[in-house]
Amino acid sequence: MTVPVGVLYDFPQGDGGRYFEDGLRLGFAEQRVDERLGEEITLTARQADGLPAGSAESVIESFNELVHAGVVAIVGPSISDNGLIVRDLADDAGIACINYTGGAFTRGLHMFHYQVGSLEEEPVLLAEHLRAHGHHRIAVLYDDTPVGTSYNLWLGRAVARTGDPELAFRSSVSPLADDLRADVEAALTVEPDALLYLGLGVAARAVALGVEAAGWTGPVVTNSALMFGYARPDWRSGFEDWAYVDTISDTNPIRAELRERSRMHAASPIGVAAYDIGRLLGEGIVLADERTAASVRVGLERVKRLPAATGKAGTTMGFGDWDHAALKGEALVLRAWRGGRSVEVV
Repeated sequence: MTVPVGVLYDFPQGDGGRYFEDGLRLGFAEQRVDERLGEEITLTARQADGLPAGSAESVIESFNELVHAGVVAIVGPSISDNGLIVRDLADDAGIACINYTGGAFTRGLHMFHYQVGSLEEEPVLLAEHLRAHGHHRIAVLYDDTPVGTSYNLWLGRAVARTGDPELAFRSSVSPLADDLRADVEAALTVEPDALLYLGLGVAARAVALGVEAAGWTGPVVTNSALMFGYARPDWRSGFEDWAYVDTISDTNPIRAELRERSRMHAASPIGVAAYDIGRLLGEGIVLADERTAASVRVGLERVKRLPAATGKAGTTMGFGDWDHAALKGEALVLRAWRGGRSVEVV
């Protein structure tokens, strides 16, 4: 007998999903899931052409294919725009999903959320960082998507009480832009102390090229968009010294233990997330009274205080009644790309 689990990809996987699925299996193995269940968890994956480059219809079609395949739970999607779609689909189908987006608005009765970043909390962390480093006049470029506009909204809330830093310029940009030179030049006309980009991350490359073209040598700060540097080594030089939000810390002992099992998975936030999600989901299936979708949702709500490989030391994960946010504690970490490597900063 096997326990079928679905994996819904909404962003192209260069290796067909092998890296992420191997990370899930590492998590299952860490929790001794097969041994405790007396059954093997099997993975069935579907690749959707999701937003912002694709369509909602593609996400819906791939989700329905997994449901019809009889899976008891689904891992994914990874982009908040698509998580918002799947949240309602999950409730309609009565099947538990764990997405790994940054959007709290993706959570629902059946949608659990492993926070790879946070649309709501990252702006607070970035505002604190800017103030601490004496940057009080900021120019902001943000994606014209639910992700980008949410970041922009929460940034405004983060600075509203004190007005520091001053948001001297704010403008939306295409999330798929490959030329933002004019937008960067417009932002720099206000003579900011720092430039801030907020979005999914595809446009971060265009911002970097615009900064280079403008000859701007001031600081650039961004959200978890710069995690793209892990997947695109050729972009890293353009991100040199940019401070950004990440979810892995060099001080986390659980991540250090993962490194002993797989250096490759411990090296990136997505590899660490896959491992943690495998542990969460595996534990939830073990704690379910039956191997059914309805029972797995309840089983996930029984998972408590697992030490997380993500975040700083002491970060834990688990769920509960009306609590579908996995990570508790300091899950957000400031890092910077320096010399082609991501380093932790304060």
